Formats: sequence, structure tokens, C-alpha cells
Amino acid sequence: MTLRKVAGLGALLSLVTPGLAMADEVVLNSGDTSWMLIASVLVLLMTIPGLALFYGGMVRSKNILSVMMQCFAITGLISILWVIYGYSMVFDTTGMEQGVVNFNSFVGGLSKAFLSGITPASLTMTVPESVFVVFQMTFAIITPALIVGAFAERMKFSAMLIFMGLWFTLVYAPIAHMVWGGNGGLLWDWGVLDFAGGTVVHINAGVAGLVACLVLGKRKGYPTTSMAPHNLGYTLVGAAMLWVGWFGFNAGSAVAANGTAGMAMLVTQIATAAAALGWMFAEWLTHGKPSALGIASGVVAGLVAITPAAGTCGPMGAIVIGLSAGVICFFCATSLKRKLGYDDSLDAFGVHGIGGIVGALLTGVFAAPALGGFGTVEDIGAQLFIQFKGVAFTIVYTAIVTYVILKVIDLVMGLRVTEEEETVGLDLALHNERGYNL
Repeated sequence: MTLRKVAGLGALLSLVTPGLAMADEVVLNSGDTSWMLIASVLVLLMTIPGLALFYGGMVRSKNILSVMMQCFAITGLISILWVIYGYSMVFDTTGMEQGVVNFNSFVGGLSKAFLSGITPASLTMTVPESVFVVFQMTFAIITPALIVGAFAERMKFSAMLIFMGLWFTLVYAPIAHMVWGGNGGLLWDWGVLDFAGGTVVHINAGVAGLVACLVLGKRKGYPTTSMAPHNLGYTLVGAAMLWVGWFGFNAGSAVAANGTAGMAMLVTQIATAAAALGWMFAEWLTHGKPSALGIASGVVAGLVAITPAAGTCGPMGAIVIGLSAGVICFFCATSLKRKLGYDDSLDAFGVHGIGGIVGALLTGVFAAPALGGFGTVEDIGAQLFIQFKGVAFTIVYTAIVTYVILKVIDLVMGLRVTEEEETVGLDLALHNERGYNL
């Protein structure tokens, strides 16, 4: 069962009598619960240590701890904000009505603030609501953490914390609610397909990362000074953890141990493999040699692109989505970035933003049964237009709100470290530690 059905079920049960709700499959299933416990752990592993290692290996040695510290701090911060009001803002359906656009079409209410009313007996579908809270919390954690890759090596730690808290509140929670909130949610009512977060997570984070790197400006010495990754071994280990953890991300979004979860796992593996090969061969043909950083980036591009389609596309569609993402993200993260001159340090936009856009659009194509999909799409052109509207809305909303947040923080306390701190490295300048003590 997809997240669209999960949210829709919650809205439906609020309209029926308690007795009928209990009769409509809302019974705890130990198999589903076991799977969702594992899936939640897998998604958390994607951020710590997966993303921390993936990003940490790509920065210079003087900044490895700063990047890892940011991932850990974001994990702590967002966990608490999610409990206080984030879960309620995303999944509270109070005031929502299908086809009616009102305030709650954009953001949920606060009836579940501080997880009010959630007990060991509370259920979401066939799993404890507490498990669903944790599972969705891990999505809320990794999304802002992805943005770190765009402004790595130059943002103040204090400014980063405030930015992430505000961004989670004003950008992530509303977009997640609009897509996954159920009947009455703006993008939900449009019919946007996003099984596990192509729009909510990757386009959202990628666009925010692009805005952040433009507002902060380029790193000192970029692009003339060499800023090669200091430990690609860490990056490859991190990419491997992301690959494995992503099965929890995508297959877990079925919120059940069922056929949808199994197919989501299969197409995730297929698309990731195709994207890794696509990036590798594109780089090989363009630059003469395939690189370890390239195949790791291709892996992530494929994982990103298949995310919105994992619940509706078939195996052959997954190959096309993966290959497309690998090749397109390669050129965007290399040729396009050089041509436009922006300093997206670790290609957060080039991989997550572009990969998310590719995946979101192709979801509208390969969800069609006529092309081997398992969705309900009969008119591919119409669904593709709906997907385009969802992508465009997310880009515009995220870009504007992210820009405003950054400019306000810059005005109040400043965003960027001093030139001296940047030269010394953020590990020593901001945390008084070194990643390597010889």
C-alpha cells in the first residue's frame, strides 16, 4: 500500500464510526511491524553514518569533522522538532476536504503536537503509530542533511542549526503535507505521484542546496584551487550504506511487508545498478577513465530517481529511469556546473535536485500499465503534466522560502565563516578538533 493510500486511509477512518474503523483492517500485523522497525533503522543508517561518510570523504581533510558534525546535529535537532510539531504538521488532516483549497491544504494542524494521543495501542494501518512516527522522522532527518553537501566547508555551525530548524518548519513540513497529507492536500488533490519522496525529499533538498550555495557564494579559491576529496574510501563506504539503507526508504514506504514492498525493493536495485553504469560509461567516454567518485555518485543518482516511482513502475521502467538519471546527473554535476560557475560543493543539486526531477517526471510515464507499470495511469500525457506541475510548484516554493530564510539569518547573525576560519578549516575553527592527529 502506497503512502498516498496510507494518508487517504487515515482521512477515511476519521469519518467512520470506531466500530467500522476496527473492522476495516486496522489490526496490528506482527510481520508488517517487524519490517517497519527494520526499515526505520535502515533509513536512519542512511544519514548516520551513511551520508556523514559519503559527504565526509568528499571534503578536504580539514573539514571532515564539520560535515559529520552537521549530520549528527541535524539528526538530533530534527528528531526533537518532529516530535514537538513536525509529525502533526505533516500528517494531521484536521480541516482538510478533497477538492477544497484552504490553509490546511498547505500545512497540517497541531492536534498531534507533542505526539498527543499516541499510545502503544495506536495504529497506522497495520503497524503501531509510534513506528510510523519514527519511520517518517527518518525521512525528515535526511532531507535537510542532504542540503549540507551544497554549502560544505563555509557555513557557520550556529547559522546552520537555525537555518535547518526554520527550513524544516517552513519548507519540508508543508511540502510533505501537500504531497502525503491525503484528501485536501494541494499536490495530493492534483494527483502528483510520489511514492517515497522524490518531490518531498530530493527536489526539495536539491533546490534548497542550490539556493544556499548561491547565497553563500563560492569557497575561497574555487575553482582555481584544488579541492579534491581527501578520502574516497569513506565516500564509497557511505555510498554503499546509502544503497543498502535505501531499501528501507523505498520498500518501507509500502508500510507493509507485501508485494508492493517487494517490487519497490526490486526496482530500487535495478535502477541503482543502471544509474551506476550510466554515470560510469558517460564519464569513461567523456573523460577517458571511469572514477570511483563517479560510480558512487551514479549510485546515489539512481537511488534518488527511482524513489518517487518505486511503488508504481516495473523492472524495465526502472532500467530506463536509472540510466536516464545516471547520464543526465553526470552532465549536470560536471559540465553544467562548470558552465554556470556555481559552487555546489558536493553536488547536492546536481545529484539530488536533478535526479529528483528526472525521477518525478518519469514516474508519470512508467506508472502506466501499458509500459509495464503497476499504477493507475491511463493517460501518460496527462499524468506527465501533473508531475510537471508538482515539480514546478516545489521548485518555486522551496527556492523562494529558502532564499528568504537564508537572507534573514545572514542579516541577523551572518551565514559564512571568516576567511581565516575557512583557511584553517572548520574542524579546528568551529569545533577545536582535528579529524586526523598524526
